[in-house]
Amino acid sequence: MENEREHQEEEQDISELLQVRRDKLAALREEGRDPYALTTYDRDAYAREIKDAFESWEGKQVSLAGRMMSRRDMGKAFFSDLMDVSGRIQLCVRQDELGEEEYARFKKLDISDIIGVNGEVFRTKKGEISVRCVKTVLLCKSLRPLPEKFHGLRDPDLRYRKRYLDLIMNEDVRSTFVARSKIISVIRREMDARGYLEVETPVLQNRPSNANARPFHTHHNTLSLDMVMRVELELALKRLVVGGLERVYELGRLFRNEGMDVKHNPEFTMIEMYEAYTDYNGMMKLCEDLFAAVARELTGGTKIVYQGVELDFTPPWQRVTMTEAVRRETGLDFAAYKTDDEARSAAKAAGFDFGEKIVKGELLNEVFESAVEHTLIQPTFLCDYPVEISPLTKRTPYDPMLVERFEGFVYGREAGNAYSELNDPVDQRERFVEQAQKKNIEGEFELDEDFIMAIEHGLPPTGGMGIGVDRMVMLFTDSPSIRDVILFPTMKPENS
Repeated sequence: MENEREHQEEEQDISELLQVRRDKLAALREEGRDPYALTTYDRDAYAREIKDAFESWEGKQVSLAGRMMSRRDMGKAFFSDLMDVSGRIQLCVRQDELGEEEYARFKKLDISDIIGVNGEVFRTKKGEISVRCVKTVLLCKSLRPLPEKFHGLRDPDLRYRKRYLDLIMNEDVRSTFVARSKIISVIRREMDARGYLEVETPVLQNRPSNANARPFHTHHNTLSLDMVMRVELELALKRLVVGGLERVYELGRLFRNEGMDVKHNPEFTMIEMYEAYTDYNGMMKLCEDLFAAVARELTGGTKIVYQGVELDFTPPWQRVTMTEAVRRETGLDFAAYKTDDEARSAAKAAGFDFGEKIVKGELLNEVFESAVEHTLIQPTFLCDYPVEISPLTKRTPYDPMLVERFEGFVYGREAGNAYSELNDPVDQRERFVEQAQKKNIEGEFELDEDFIMAIEHGLPPTGGMGIGVDRMVMLFTDSPSIRDVILFPTMKPENS
């Protein structure tokens, strides 16, 4: 009851403040000073560069623009914080320097108004780097107060639903998305330097992919055609390698109609790359080089701290097969089991029961995911996966039931997935058919005959890899949830 009363009082306060701001807007317009009339504003400096190099700016006249974030009325002097894209700087406004009329107008401004100022850079007696304003202009009147004083950002969902408020109020959030942009730039720079060609492939597709992921469905009215949104980039990019584009990559959005948690969002960003005449060993080198390059760009070195744990991305990373990793952690040696029944019996005796229909390769992966995955904290390549869960991958030369596939793991989470790509069209068709028989959930699996036809024309030996960009950004920005690194994560409507 008390909380409800506080909420009602809070809503009343906000309503009154909204009216005050609209009254101020009406008064400005009556005076012929429309606060939305200006279309440009010339500025020649930013808060951060002034504060970072104060000695070179001291005494200079500057023009700044940004949002008013605080106000402290000292009578004939007024202090305020101006926030621009780079950070905050203090403004000092005095009546004797600004003039009585303009000073009176400035004092009527509200927190969150967007203003432009001209003035001299100086340091106050208390040591605060500031701008002594000689001219001010209102560039945009804010009709709503910022949230912190009233209902704040107490509801975690509010930060994601109203990301613009999150960005205004939280400098660390702005830093996260600046870092995200830098990470993507580094990835592109590294790929381009290696001779890869960035390409674009369709988001809308005629049929569900062979990947084990549920798609979103839509309908093309003009063609009267049911379509799906892509869940992977692989098959289109490998068609391009068949066509002679020997090094290609795409950095784009994928869409999977599946669960949501701290590691998964239905709409997410992935980079996939394919290179002819290399294999998964070449992809390992590329993967660790990319992560090390990002670390150096953001930190100057190859070590970071994520959720209190120091991670070292210095190449080379640790390498271990899935079979060996499971044996070390659980004592189960899947290389020694000759049949599915033997593997199931041994796993059940060790406390792992995944049913009577699961085959040995699938069981190996299930045991890994439940008992081993979370232990791979330092960057590690887990290699040589079961063929049953890798239908697009070449078999290893030492065991036809394993394939040349790795996943990179960091902090117990997948950080990349790569193959020596299967280029035998006969074997590929057989695996697709077997996959269809096992995985054809609600009719959503359809054999991609065009892809098989493409590799029948000849796919050279190829290495391919996919890296989840959002998860990479999580690591390098110390963010616990994927929603913290996606500007507009998928959310339910507020009133649903």
